[in-house]
Amino acid sequence: MQVFEGSANKKIMSEAEEDKANLIELLLEKASEYGKSTYELLKLKTIDKTSDVVSSFIPHSLFFIIVGIFLLFLNLGLALWLGDILGKAFYGFLVVAGFYFVTGIVIHFFMHKWLKKVICNYIIKLLLK
Repeated sequence: MQVFEGSANKKIMSEAEEDKANLIELLLEKASEYGKSTYELLKLKTIDKTSDVVSSFIPHSLFFIIVGIFLLFLNLGLALWLGDILGKAFYGFLVVAGFYFVTGIVIHFFMHKWLKKVICNYIIKLLLK
C-alpha cells in the first residue's frame, strides 16, 4: 500500500507544482501586458503633451517674428530720423544701439531671474495642462 500512497503523493505534488507553474506563468503574462500597456500610455501622453507644446509654440513664435520685423523697421526709421536730427546718419544708429545696449544690461542684471522664472512657469503650465 505504501507504494501506491507514495506514487499518489508524487502525483498530487506534481499537480500542485504544475498549478504553481501555471499561476507564475499567468502572472508573468499579466505583468508583461501591464508593462506594455503602461509603455503605450506613456507614449500617448508624451505625444499629447509634445503636440500641445509645439502647437502653442508655433503661433507665439509667428507673433514674435512679426513683432520683431515691426521693431526692426521702427528702429531703422528712428535711427534714420535721429541721424537726420544729429547731422549724420550713423549717429542715429549709434544712439539706437546705445539704447539697446543699456536695455540689455538692465535686463541681464536686474530682470534675468524674473524672466527665466516666468518662461519656466509658462512651459511647466503647458506640460502639466
